[in-house]
Amino acid sequence: MSRMEGRKTTHIVKVGGMTCASCAQSIEKALGNLEGVARATVNFAAETATVEYDPGKVGPGEIEKTIIDVGYKVIKESITLKVSGMTCASCAQSIEKALGNLEGVSSASVNFAMGRATVHYDPELVGVAGIKRAVKDIGYEASDIEEVTVEDRERAARKREIMVQGINTLVSWVLAIPIMLGTFREYWILSSFVPGVLADPYTLWLLTTPIMLGPGRQFFVGTYKGLKHGYTDMNLLIATGTGAAYTLGVINTLFPDAGFGGPEMAFFETAALLTAFLVLGRFLEALTKGRTSEAIRRLMGLRAKTALVVRDGKEIEAPIEDVRVGDLVIVKPGEKIPVDGMVREGYSAVDESMITGESIPVEKKAGDEVIGATINQTGLLRFEATKVGKDTALAQIIRFIEEAQASKPKIQKLADVVAGHFILAVHALALIVFFFWFFVGYDRFFTPGGKFLLSSITISAVSAFVFAMLLSITVLVISCPCAVGLATPSAIMAGTGKGAEYGILIKGGDALERAHKINTIVLDKTGTLTKGRPSLTDVVVARGYKEEEVLRLAAVAEKGSEHPLGEAIVRGAEGRGIGLERAEAFEAIPGQGIEAKYRGKKILLGNRRLMKDRGVKGVEPLLGEMERLENDGKTAMLVALEDEAIGIIAVADTLKEYSKDAVRELQRMGLETIMLTGDNARTADAIARQIGVDRVLAEVLPEEKADVIKGLQAEGKVVAMVGDGINDAPALTQADVGIAIGSGTDIAKEAGHIVLIKEDLRDIITALELSKRTMRMIKENLFWAFAYNTVGIPIAAGVLYPSFGLLVSPELAALFMATSSVSVTMNTLLLKRFRPRGFGVGGVGGEMEGGIGLPTGGAGTGSSLGIYGGKR
Repeated sequence: MSRMEGRKTTHIVKVGGMTCASCAQSIEKALGNLEGVARATVNFAAETATVEYDPGKVGPGEIEKTIIDVGYKVIKESITLKVSGMTCASCAQSIEKALGNLEGVSSASVNFAMGRATVHYDPELVGVAGIKRAVKDIGYEASDIEEVTVEDRERAARKREIMVQGINTLVSWVLAIPIMLGTFREYWILSSFVPGVLADPYTLWLLTTPIMLGPGRQFFVGTYKGLKHGYTDMNLLIATGTGAAYTLGVINTLFPDAGFGGPEMAFFETAALLTAFLVLGRFLEALTKGRTSEAIRRLMGLRAKTALVVRDGKEIEAPIEDVRVGDLVIVKPGEKIPVDGMVREGYSAVDESMITGESIPVEKKAGDEVIGATINQTGLLRFEATKVGKDTALAQIIRFIEEAQASKPKIQKLADVVAGHFILAVHALALIVFFFWFFVGYDRFFTPGGKFLLSSITISAVSAFVFAMLLSITVLVISCPCAVGLATPSAIMAGTGKGAEYGILIKGGDALERAHKINTIVLDKTGTLTKGRPSLTDVVVARGYKEEEVLRLAAVAEKGSEHPLGEAIVRGAEGRGIGLERAEAFEAIPGQGIEAKYRGKKILLGNRRLMKDRGVKGVEPLLGEMERLENDGKTAMLVALEDEAIGIIAVADTLKEYSKDAVRELQRMGLETIMLTGDNARTADAIARQIGVDRVLAEVLPEEKADVIKGLQAEGKVVAMVGDGINDAPALTQADVGIAIGSGTDIAKEAGHIVLIKEDLRDIITALELSKRTMRMIKENLFWAFAYNTVGIPIAAGVLYPSFGLLVSPELAALFMATSSVSVTMNTLLLKRFRPRGFGVGGVGGEMEGGIGLPTGGAGTGSSLGIYGGKR
């Protein structure tokens, strides 16, 4: 998709085929070399390339071609249409030409014999309706057959990658295990059950070759493509190491007298095991990669497909792409509102929870705004479309998430940085070792009879070239970045696995890496700190009435109501064991409340205006208590019997269990706690006093939440955002770490970097502690990996030979390499001992919090069923 920004255009491309972070760097470098490209950012996790460019110098076609040329795939959106009216092949050519001239269409292919047109296009620039119109304008008809979205293609590509790498892993390990057993047959007790044929060099060669040509081929192909375009990545070192090991094995097998040690030194196991480990790593990456894109796919799934539009006095069902600003749209009860608009006729309650995260439906009447993708619940609405296509609230949320995912993280993985320099350094060192021993060392230090370390094999007379080459290859083998490569992912796998044991889903290493540096945590209110649905909190009675009587009359009036506040009153009454009958009559009074008739008497339940309009007496003595309840953030409703006020019913969204405990513990850890809400400042302050947060940000519109996070980050804070609604998704993605509540929307859970399955906010503390432990483990692993290289590489380079006549054999180098990997893995296993701090009894606390309310609605979001509360 493309967007204009001043003189520059931003083009976002979905990229397939990336296997590691260095792939993203390679694409960035290739795109950066294009004339006219100002900036290119490739996000490996999101599988996107975001390119800012001058459209006068370069276009989307050249950008996508460059990505393909480097060796990766561009995933496009496409549609196949049935075309009728064609009479000859030239008709097909005419349609292709017309479609090709459309802005946003990258290719169009029309098959005359089958009557099909396949179009690849950018949905930001042209829609399906526009494609159909182009066909119709030249005299033909186009109808739907199937639409393959970019999300579908991405998902299919990911499945293919998982399958391919899974097969590669299976093949490599099935062959690598017998190779390893055959190589080390003479050690320990292996000779007692491993057949001698497995130790034969020709057998090892036969078993290793399929690994190199099959699972290992990808490393050599990647190296070739990289060198072809002038860049290096991990593929180069892997290919050099495995290729050198395999080549040396072949030489020693076919030419045992070539001076490389003979058949006893055929270390095919080095090439086989290294390939097997690396392919396993790529398989594990394929399993977890691309999860972030699911958030956008699900968001897109919320969009309505069609809309009922009034045109020329007739109601017609039109594709969503055909709806224009100014169209009159009709939405029936239970239907999805297709686009943003302004209500012209009708009255209804609309469920906006999928956008705003607020659980209570919002009253809509003439003059109120409606949001696309929300659900009309009760009445018929006629509204004027004000925002369509990319301008709707839902489209903006999608764009926010795309932009946040496409941006490059500020903190790069330590392992990636070091390994990136390690590749060229090792190759340079191997060359230095070769030249030193060839030109200087051989003549000065070589004497026949030298030995390999920990071996009885002696080194016979060899040429300077063979001796120098042997040491150079040994350096490459011993310094192969297996331990460096395992240091980070093994710790991350252990950390994420341990998190899952405690109901904490951590989406990859980025979240773990950033979480340990968090110093500010932003908590959404509704559904995060609170339960997300209203409950009965208070019953205040006038003189002469009992609490049970007032509650019973209010619940009778509301019994059978589907309104959340009414349901809360009924649940509260039933919870106190009060038997309820049905009212004889019921009427909803828009903007004020309800009126019911019970046993011949009139019951009123609503706000001050209702009582004033109906001439109810005895309201004044209750107003002070009503003001107090509202100041505590509760929705207070007056109850009247006939023409006399008899009490007040208060309803609120109560705090979740342990919310206060979690905030207190986060503060004890030194974190600044901030509550974020769209509610008015009075309500927000009331909740803040009860829960004890450091700071409150109230009256924040849904689309402003991500900007709030950006503002905090601009202050130098490392921010975690905790939320549960779709409106939280951009903020969750923008935050350094987004933490989604398991009971929240699927979109929030997909956008979040960490998901709390048990919706216990104390799990935030566990996640932060686990992050710190995992990062410490990564640093320890890297220390041991590089300590091994620091000691091993000089020995492999022959530093012991002048004084002691000792060299490291390629076979021992392979063993050292494997040992370094095992040491890293064993150190990582220590994470299994991680236990979170105890909570509840003997822990931080465990008291239940309740009675903290959420008045419906919030600044800028309209009055959420204001018929029930608030001053009028």
